Amino acid sequence: MRRGLMVVLVLSLTGCATVRTLDAAKPDAPVVYAGTRLDWYAINGGCCPMDRFGAEAPRYAGLDLPASALLDTLLLPFSLAAALGVSLGVSGGL
Repeated sequence: MRRGLMVVLVLSLTGCATVRTLDAAKPDAPVVYAGTRLDWYAINGGCCPMDRFGAEAPRYAGLDLPASALLDTLLLPFSLAAALGVSLGVSGGL
């Protein structure tokens, strides 16, 4: 139980790759499984995540990878729609 809590704490302090890529707004950046791809890129020693993804990789990409894969899977319908150019008519803010 404590180990799981520590993993969650570390991930929340370092930031989730999926959340970082959602906020990146970089033209031509990957959209489908972007957080998982960013983690994998960092694990394999990618040099320039900001240029490729528009976001910095989390400090502990190996720990973040399972959470990003899960969140990317949950958001897959929306990311596929965005990649295909389908407008969902969703807006946020107050």
